[in-house]
Amino acid sequence: MCRHLGYLGGPRTLASLIYEGGHSLEHQSYAPRMTQGNILNADGFGAGWYHGGPGEPGRPVRFRRDRPIWSDPSFREIAEVVETTCAVAALRSATVGFPVDESCAQPFRSEAAGRAPGRFFSHNGKIEDFAGAEGKLRELAGDLAAVPDARAPVDSALLFGLAARLWREGRGLGAALAETVLAVSALAAGRYNLLAADGAALAATTWGDSLFVRTPPGEVWISSEPLDDDPGWQPVPDRSLVTADLAAGVRVTSL
Repeated sequence: MCRHLGYLGGPRTLASLIYEGGHSLEHQSYAPRMTQGNILNADGFGAGWYHGGPGEPGRPVRFRRDRPIWSDPSFREIAEVVETTCAVAALRSATVGFPVDESCAQPFRSEAAGRAPGRFFSHNGKIEDFAGAEGKLRELAGDLAAVPDARAPVDSALLFGLAARLWREGRGLGAALAETVLAVSALAAGRYNLLAADGAALAATTWGDSLFVRTPPGEVWISSEPLDDDPGWQPVPDRSLVTADLAAGVRVTSL
């Protein structure tokens, strides 16, 4: 049910993040090893990254499409020359009942406001009884006009809306994801693997699906599945919160 990855570290091209490795994110679009309930992740893709010079917070820039990633050679050409120190990329396998539309492709984005950085958000999973939970989720998400992506016609959008509301209220990057998962899981069963970035840190949750972390020197990688056979990939226990930055490293806490 979808795949995603997050990166934080020294400058890398988007191509190195998305296309390299024997089991790259692109490879997972047509041959995932650990996904649940689907064979392909071909209903859209997206990449979000931070563009800026050394010492700058970076502008959150995004590219999304409603087609399989393998069918877009133009994006691959762009990815070979775009460098970033922080990125989130995602593949989509559309849940039945939701359209294959670019607005539903992730990552979603909240724009920078005041001193708050722009953030990227991705959801790997589904809400099992979305119809039954939708009304309460809309109430929890609050004013969706503040985050246009939260109005996309897909269940993930309201999870993003809730996380974005919590960020606006001052919650930390990971704290908002944890609170979102606990709130929605109390309303409906589902798989709630969330991933977020703010340019200086990553955060992710596991709730019903796989997640792995790798920490080579000066880097943090978070991915739904290992991108290669490097033994450094470590599985994250289910129902956990992962937070990571380059100063403090990776921290895993139970949800």
